[in-house]
Amino acid sequence: MLARDARPAVATERLVLRELTDDDAPAIAGGAGDPRVARFLVQVPSPYPVALARRWVGARVAWWSQQRGVTLAIARRDTPAALVGTASLRRNPNSRRAELGYWLAWPAWGHGYATEACRAVVDFGFHHFGLVRIHAQVIAGNTASCRVLDKLGMVCEGVLRSHIRKDGARHDLILYGLLHDEWRRVR
Repeated sequence: MLARDARPAVATERLVLRELTDDDAPAIAGGAGDPRVARFLVQVPSPYPVALARRWVGARVAWWSQQRGVTLAIARRDTPAALVGTASLRRNPNSRRAELGYWLAWPAWGHGYATEACRAVVDFGFHHFGLVRIHAQVIAGNTASCRVLDKLGMVCEGVLRSHIRKDGARHDLILYGLLHDEWRRVR
């Protein structure tokens, strides 16, 4: 387990998952706030003001020292300063579970980055946080995100019908879950 004051970072074959910085806020506002991306993110507006993204970065960086979880910037190894998305685990330490969340800027779609980054974050969560369960939720219609979770070995556990309101409409949420024992078998 990493010390609370250690900086979280993970590397994969093509990606670097690093601590967020205030300099990432414009890329977050532009990438997550893109209507093609924001429509699948429960709490992200479009447009996404940079000032709001800066507050989000500050809150997410604080998660680590507060032991509430981790949010990492996703960047390609060849351009580690240029954020293409984020991946996070929001911990519930009492029950040793966490919620996986992630997004990629539209130009990064279709390259397998989400699967690669989420695989690394899930592995990080099970090993460094000692989690027994990781879960995720997807707005219905986001088939690419469902494929990512399927590739991770997550199990579709159900649907919360008409669960959220986004852009003036009601949407179903698809729930996924993965247990540590299942992850060991997949890995």
